Amino acid sequence: MRELSPGENSPLPSSQVSVTVTCASPVNTSAVLLTRAGRVRSDDDLIFYNQAYGPGVSYSADGRADVITVDTTRVPAEVETIAVTASLDGTGPATFATAGTLRAELRDTSGIPTVSFTPARLTSEAGVVCMEIYRRGDTWKVRAVGQGYDDGLAGLARAFGIQVDDDPPPTPDPIPWPPAGQNAAPAQPPPPPQPAPQQPPQPQQQGVHAMNSDLFAPAHAEVSGTGIQKQGSKMCRVGMNGEVMARSGSMVAYQGDLKFEALGSGGIGRAIRNTLTGEGVPLMKVTGRGDLFLADAASDVHLIDLDGTDGLTINGANVLAFDSTLSYDVKRMQGAAAQSNAGLFNCVFTGRGRIAITTDGNPVVLTVDQQTFADPNAAVAWSSSLQTSVKRNDSFNLGTLMGRSTGERFTLAFSGQGFVVVQPSEMPPGGLIGGTGGGGQSGVQGGLGGLLGR
Repeated sequence: MRELSPGENSPLPSSQVSVTVTCASPVNTSAVLLTRAGRVRSDDDLIFYNQAYGPGVSYSADGRADVITVDTTRVPAEVETIAVTASLDGTGPATFATAGTLRAELRDTSGIPTVSFTPARLTSEAGVVCMEIYRRGDTWKVRAVGQGYDDGLAGLARAFGIQVDDDPPPTPDPIPWPPAGQNAAPAQPPPPPQPAPQQPPQPQQQGVHAMNSDLFAPAHAEVSGTGIQKQGSKMCRVGMNGEVMARSGSMVAYQGDLKFEALGSGGIGRAIRNTLTGEGVPLMKVTGRGDLFLADAASDVHLIDLDGTDGLTINGANVLAFDSTLSYDVKRMQGAAAQSNAGLFNCVFTGRGRIAITTDGNPVVLTVDQQTFADPNAAVAWSSSLQTSVKRNDSFNLGTLMGRSTGERFTLAFSGQGFVVVQPSEMPPGGLIGGTGGGGQSGVQGGLGGLLGR
């Protein structure tokens, strides 16, 4: 395998190649499709973990490295360059000066490494262009780059013409008029009452509905109350007089004057900024007065009240709605994520408020006062004060090589004091959310103000 120096190039060994990026610290790897002007055509030209496929380019992760795969025969003619970048994901060092060795290897169709590049003398950079795969006439070449950006993925995006949005300024509350302390115009006296007009007699009706059915039984009627409430077992109703955060696309009905705002508006640039600031759940903000009904593929709905003494770590795919008084952080899953149906993120909710979560079936809530284990695809949520790790169950031997397995190769291990919510299904609607929880020490009763099934 040939080691490239910065600026050195080499012909591609085949029309289909892959670039494997590794680093001692967690990084996010991306591929950016650029025109002759060195700019993207649209936000769709950024290929990364949250948008893994583009024309001729795809992203994947094998648990140890990120992989960008390129098929030059399928790359659009207006795309001249494919830049392979790496940026620190925010969970480790702030710069590549202390992040360890960053390395990119280009492999041919058979997976054999042909050239590699190790950017050297990185200091304050948090994002780096590792390699470029580019056209030269009728051929394709690869070049070692090593260009760094101090502001990480956001700096890389701006350099290639991707708009990274900022949140709009908050709308100030209306100022009452006249101001306090000033005399207002005297109120007009109410008009005298008018006699009610005589109405002709109406025929007697048989209830509000002009038919009979068990659908009109009280069990199917709308529940009352403000805030997030359970509406049956598979839906929640939010009595709105302000705002609530809900999963994008989860609205099934509403009454009243409500406004829906997609927090992910702004395309990939907004998604980049959300990742950098820890906001990665696909959310919409609903504001106004009325009744909002939410559901997710007929999954069972449960309510949890947080009292501020402990957090809740939850698979982002199981978040349905939560009070805007809660704050949350999104962390990337490392280790066994690629070894199962697991995904890349977990959400840690803190503060005081209510959250509605979903499960595939009726879950069991395990009290963790001893070593506890759960299937990675069945663990939905747990106390953030718990410590988690990945336990390997299958030993590596001749039987493993022959394809024999228990089917329980990895499990999540929980220790400490708290609880774990486990659903009776190993096929979650999204990916596994894992990681090590943090926060103050508190038990099951002290950690959360409410239990499942309200």
